Amino acid sequence: MNGWLGVPEDMHQSLMKEISAPVKVRVLLAQALFGNPDILILDEPTNNLDVITISWLENFLADYENIVIVVSHDRHFLDAVCTHVADVDRQKIKIYTGNYTFWYESSQLAARQMSDKNKKTEDKRKDLMEFIARFSANASKSKQATSRKKALEKLVIEEIAPSNRKYPGIIFKQLREVGNQVLNIEKLAKSIDGRPLFSQVSFTVNKGDKIAVVADDHLAVTSFFEIINGELKADHGKFEWGTTVTKAYLPNDNTKYFTSDMTLMDWLRQYVPPHVTDVDEPFLRGFLGKMLFSGDEVVKKTSVLSGGEKVRCMLSRMMLQDPNVVSFLQTVANRVIELTPNGAIDKLMSFDEYLEEKQARKLQVA
Repeated sequence: MNGWLGVPEDMHQSLMKEISAPVKVRVLLAQALFGNPDILILDEPTNNLDVITISWLENFLADYENIVIVVSHDRHFLDAVCTHVADVDRQKIKIYTGNYTFWYESSQLAARQMSDKNKKTEDKRKDLMEFIARFSANASKSKQATSRKKALEKLVIEEIAPSNRKYPGIIFKQLREVGNQVLNIEKLAKSIDGRPLFSQVSFTVNKGDKIAVVADDHLAVTSFFEIINGELKADHGKFEWGTTVTKAYLPNDNTKYFTSDMTLMDWLRQYVPPHVTDVDEPFLRGFLGKMLFSGDEVVKKTSVLSGGEKVRCMLSRMMLQDPNVVSFLQTVANRVIELTPNGAIDKLMSFDEYLEEKQARKLQVA
């Protein structure tokens, strides 16, 4: 019996066991796209994909003429491909016109208008119309942009409604201001099973830098962060953190942090830094509450947490450290460092600018 694309089923299963997670995702993605299906259903399609493949997928889906239903935590990906958003809230599903950012900002605007009792109805309507016009004019992808613009032009004001959902409050406070010396890296190299992930990586992190570290191989980025956080040993090279640095790290794999059966309150308590001396229940509840753990949820066992809940716990842990060095990506990056087996590519630009340049370089080579 044949399996994927004519490959025998037993051989297909054997091959899938041998290949890495990123390759697996690309194989499954190819399987989903094969045959031009009428309805394409994608569950977290960007997981384990490199930035160039994600960019290709965004463009492919933007021009896809059939129906696409996608679930993703990547709001930038949702903004690039979606013309409608299905909001699952209070056991109901409601479809809204626009991409994720339009849905979020319009629902926030509607909520502010509801609370503003002094504002006249015609003024509120004018604000909403201006908001819709601004978004319908801000297009980036060909067919997807055209269909979104047409949908927004047909949108009636009454369809815009405030969301009932609550959002986490991610607030980082510095224990002290970081000094001029943050991090210095010299000729860092790492290989896995004889395969070079990166080598000859040298750069200095300056005060105020917001660096996106990327690579074609996601394992290179994970290994790099594990090395500079002291969780993995480099093959060659060295790194040195500044004496004023207090860092917080959100790992790609948080499994080792959730091996016990503690309550959320006890779990967070074990990560209280030495400089914090007045620790009581309201103090810990404050950090968990920012990540939407309230009431009896703080005594929930860590063994029953979902993947998303574990990440929220890790963010609570990060905020608790009062760090002056953290790492995020697309909305804040002002510098991009790409790790390669032949060294590092260091660019002073936003993440979106880096993607455009990388795509241009790829086309030139092709």
